Amino acid sequence: MQVFIDADACPVKDEIRRLRDLFQLDICFVASYNHFMMDTNGENWLFVDTQKEAVDMRILTLARPGDLIVTQDIGLSSMLLNKGCIVFSNRGEEYREQDMPYLLEIRHLHAKERRGGHYAKGPKKLLPEDKERFFETIKLYLENHRTGVDDHHAADSRRND
Repeated sequence: MQVFIDADACPVKDEIRRLRDLFQLDICFVASYNHFMMDTNGENWLFVDTQKEAVDMRILTLARPGDLIVTQDIGLSSMLLNKGCIVFSNRGEEYREQDMPYLLEIRHLHAKERRGGHYAKGPKKLLPEDKERFFETIKLYLENHRTGVDDHHAADSRRND
């Protein structure tokens, strides 16, 4: 399993690094050249053009069924789910196929409001406990994935906690 991170605005990179070290994951951080850095500390960083959807398109091109992706982009998540990927938000919420019509509709309504000049507050800032919840959720997924436990059942049980 390859792990791709939509890294331009990802606030949980440190937690992802902890997971990488714990599970010896093959992780690729994908970011635009606007976030270019010379020293990647030996990490696998892929930098792409600065066009609006360049990072999303590169992840979509590289991802294969069964790969794990972390992104907060609903549109990208929907396309990745159609490819058979496992997709989590940077808050540790697993995106599910059955939730996509609702999430895409909400996304559309928010875009329509913005075009009309109405701007909502952005997402809440991630607190340390949110980042730790992300870490624990992905850790549980990976533990279950390794032991062959039904991943979607594990995700459903996390939602009921």
